[in-house]
Amino acid sequence: MSGASSVPAGFRPLPMGGEFVTANGPLYLKHEGSLVRLGFRVEPRHTNPLGICHGGMMATFCDMLLPISAHRQSEALVNRFLPTISLQIDYLAPAPLGAWVEGEAQLLRVTRSFVFAQGLVSADDAPVARVSGIFKVGALFHPPKEEA
Repeated sequence: MSGASSVPAGFRPLPMGGEFVTANGPLYLKHEGSLVRLGFRVEPRHTNPLGICHGGMMATFCDMLLPISAHRQSEALVNRFLPTISLQIDYLAPAPLGAWVEGEAQLLRVTRSFVFAQGLVSADDAPVARVSGIFKVGALFHPPKEEA
């Protein structure tokens, strides 16, 4: 499966800055009220030699899930760069080629200097990763515009 037809309803492409994340995307966002979900379809370029999502791709996804969710869950964090201080990932199960990987995160605490968050990632509705992280509240930036 590939292309927009393989993306679940309600998700839209998330424009991202930076060559690394752009090269490893696309990522898709679903933001309705307090619900914030991020997802991607596992493509051949995301896999290891066994045909499952590479741990590095899953780590990249988790490292995007938490701050992107925090931006949308706290007005104080809108357009703030949130560099990662600590990222803890528990890999629970493999995400096979073609799987829809989706994560949802919870903002735990925001201080003047730090953001604490946690999340759960699933592949085709089966849990595959649990993540928690600490992020520095950084400078203001202007992210790419999201499509309506």
